[in-house]
Amino acid sequence: MKPLRQLRRPTAAVAALTLAAAAALTATVATGSASAATVPVGLGGYRDARPAGTVGPSNSDGAPVTPKVTARMAGKAAPTNDWWSSLIYQRYAGNPYSENLYANPYTFKAAASGLEVGYPTNPTVTSDGRQYDFTHTKDLTLGVAGLNSPDTKVDGWSDWTVTPYWADGAHTFSATIGHGLPYVYAHATGGAAQITAASAPAVWSNQGNVLGITVAGHTYALFAPTGVNWSVNGSTISANLGAKDYYSVAVLPSQADLATYKTYAYSFVTDTKVGWDYQPAAGTLRTTYTATTTPQEGTQTGTLQALYRHQWLTTTDPLTALTYTSPEGQMKVREGASFSTTQTVNGILPSLPDAGSYDRAKLAGYLHAVADLPDPFMGYSDTYWVGKALGQLSQLIPIADQLGDTATRDKLIGLVKGKLQTWFTGTNASSFAYDNVWKTLIGYPASYGTDAELNDHHFHYAYFIQAAATVARYDAAWAADSAWGGMVKILAKDAANADRADARFPLLRNFDPYAGHGWASGHAGFAAGNNEESSSESMNFSSALVLYGSATGDTAMRDLGVYLYTTEAKTIEQYWFNADKQVFPAAFQHGTAGMVWGSGAAYSTWWTAAPGMIHGINVLPVTGGSLYLGRRQDAVKANLAELKANNGGQFTDWRDLLWEFEALADPAAAKADWDAGNAGYTPEEGESRAHTYHWIYNLATLGTLDPATTADTPTAAVFVNGSTRTHVAHNYTTAARTVRFSDGFTLTVPARSTASERGSFTDGGTGGVTPSPSASPTATASPTATASPTATASPTASPTATVPATTGSTFYLQPAGALTTTTGTAATTATIAAGGGANHDGAPYQPLVYQVANVTGTLKSGAATDFDLFVDAAGSVGLAQQVRVSYDLTGDGSFDRVETFRYFATDPVTGWERYSGATAGLQSATGTLGNLAKGTVRVEVWPALGNATAQLRVGASQAQGSVSVLRIPFG
Repeated sequence: MKPLRQLRRPTAAVAALTLAAAAALTATVATGSASAATVPVGLGGYRDARPAGTVGPSNSDGAPVTPKVTARMAGKAAPTNDWWSSLIYQRYAGNPYSENLYANPYTFKAAASGLEVGYPTNPTVTSDGRQYDFTHTKDLTLGVAGLNSPDTKVDGWSDWTVTPYWADGAHTFSATIGHGLPYVYAHATGGAAQITAASAPAVWSNQGNVLGITVAGHTYALFAPTGVNWSVNGSTISANLGAKDYYSVAVLPSQADLATYKTYAYSFVTDTKVGWDYQPAAGTLRTTYTATTTPQEGTQTGTLQALYRHQWLTTTDPLTALTYTSPEGQMKVREGASFSTTQTVNGILPSLPDAGSYDRAKLAGYLHAVADLPDPFMGYSDTYWVGKALGQLSQLIPIADQLGDTATRDKLIGLVKGKLQTWFTGTNASSFAYDNVWKTLIGYPASYGTDAELNDHHFHYAYFIQAAATVARYDAAWAADSAWGGMVKILAKDAANADRADARFPLLRNFDPYAGHGWASGHAGFAAGNNEESSSESMNFSSALVLYGSATGDTAMRDLGVYLYTTEAKTIEQYWFNADKQVFPAAFQHGTAGMVWGSGAAYSTWWTAAPGMIHGINVLPVTGGSLYLGRRQDAVKANLAELKANNGGQFTDWRDLLWEFEALADPAAAKADWDAGNAGYTPEEGESRAHTYHWIYNLATLGTLDPATTADTPTAAVFVNGSTRTHVAHNYTTAARTVRFSDGFTLTVPARSTASERGSFTDGGTGGVTPSPSASPTATASPTATASPTATASPTASPTATVPATTGSTFYLQPAGALTTTTGTAATTATIAAGGGANHDGAPYQPLVYQVANVTGTLKSGAATDFDLFVDAAGSVGLAQQVRVSYDLTGDGSFDRVETFRYFATDPVTGWERYSGATAGLQSATGTLGNLAKGTVRVEVWPALGNATAQLRVGASQAQGSVSVLRIPFG
């Protein structure tokens, strides 16, 4: 079994896609530096260059590659693992343009003469019925007359668009394309706009600058600037742009839609952004998709966007009757520059409660069979297989705890800690290294192309973060950022950086916000586009963020995990499991997909055609984060029925995973299968008999998931067994809390415990995070110095000459508007005013003002202003707080330096959130810093967005924690 598994995700392209085989990853090219330094992070760190003898991003010949970008994009974090990554990552030496690109409804491919455009509406299905593709076939090639570019580079990108760029010395051409865009937005210089059709087009409308044509049965509209006419000569269509440089092309649902598409043809999409808002009290996730447009002529700023099935199923925004065909089923068109979706958030659990009727002695025996191995890591050395072993051991820790076997629990925790620390130290043979060219963190020893192809980072790193979440549950100090938690967060950022100001990593590397799921290949160098095989390992990453964020009080990480988890759960149901039977073509002879591609899907894996593994690859690893699989029990039953039909009526490969999967829809049947077959199977490499036995027998007691009932915490779930409902919740905090479920049930969960109607169990160890403050703090003292203009370009200083001289670089916010060099003694709160629903970004509005006068200090070279302010919006939605720090260097009443920081969007969850100056970054600055000579320092805090008040924590002591502090760059 193990040698077979080691063939997964080969670096060679799939033969069926007729691509060249990739070179061996062990090629000794572009070797790392022997003199790499360690970048410290808490107690650990990572290398700033690859270890000697290792490889980084390479092409199929083994030669190193760099991001293929224009000069203005040089040095930016390249979005690998995206639908368009073959534009920026040249996988094949002979193709400096791109492979096929899939951004529905269009397909694209870059060529020397410009951009190929297609709209495939009829899938091809392999003769064995195992794969379907809406393969790119060009209808049009967009460009500029005479263009013969030696390559295509990337000149910009946004959350779901990209702008490829061509230049040959005499001509330039660029085109903005993206998911859901029915338009291609083009700019051309050096010649006439030129569109070459694959065959002579049938012209059905000619309005001079607007031309309606049909090519290969597909309907297009071409839009030139007003006053410019299109001309048709055979298969070539051109327009002399004159002093203009733009044109657009739209694919139309029908000829009758020309007028609608003409309305928005010159409103070019120039940016796209996704935003998410998890509302625990409501148990919902609201996701907003916004396109920014710039009119090339006229004043129209609206646009049309085509929504994928998972989007239009969950939006209440009005949609038109217009539709498109895509590999993910029907797309529906929205008229407007933004839309939102709302989904129910089904929680996860760090582990199942101790509710099963298992033989505890037998369970203990299974536990020790793994825990007592001489080497539980089985000699594994690379990121994937070490990660799998970490996952296996981590799932056993709460089982040992429930059994009261504290010695084994602590032994397992020690094993997991030790292995994580080995990797997180940054100086060992097993370590992570930062590639500053590609802005990525690579674990060495690598595997399955995580180094040479930048594949699978979310798959591999998920296991490390899940293991760290388990450790944090039992040892909070270990997970502190100043200890080992900082490395956990760096690892998470590599695959899912949500901080747009953090230039070390691209935004959400492994997650496509519009497609709603991950992509595994770093380069996407395939005829079928990018792909994702193990959707469940992608969900393992998302659930790891939820658990680690919950265990450490990092609500931003938790909420990012909720967004990724909830969104991808929906796309897995639709695009992997075809739960509604509305996506897969009729000729595709399967009800589930092992892999989803940009062009379609396949009943296959990278390494085997065994049905059990094709089905199981989208199940493993089974954890408390796997409960999403039980949302559609009908789909689980259909999936397993097909497997048995294709497999002689039984489970053979990976029987434990499939029994666990079965338990999510029919726990009694899974228990019967386990009872009958547990003596004669080999556990899947990341599984154990103890965990499988525990999982199946617990669900046999609890029943199946009730996906209709939510809770006000993401670590909760409800199960139904006949007429018995069991509400389960885990509390990571050091104080008891009440969890409220949407069916009206309330559950008191003790500190650091899992609880249900069946009782509660408190975790061993020393875990636990300090609970958030109440939604209505009793102390609401506000600083007295609050009279500032609604919007002032710079503050007016009011120094107080009688204040004694002050030195220091760290100042603490105190009640009554004071800044002091010592911490407070009693935490209280100051109320940040409501913003009145207006946008006050960059302009102080009724600010809280904190000030210290008569400050003396020498400016530190290379230092910068920083702060940590603790704010809480309680349950209010849509709030953001902003900070301005001003320096009057000589106390003469005029501020010499004014620094405005980007605002911090608070979540609608009661609890202190850290607004960090370093994380937020400067939005603007005026003036110049110099030495302070009896100067004045002022901090202003105001509502940038929103229509409700928020709280600022002031006066706290170090013992109380969450201390609001300002750090100035002076010594």
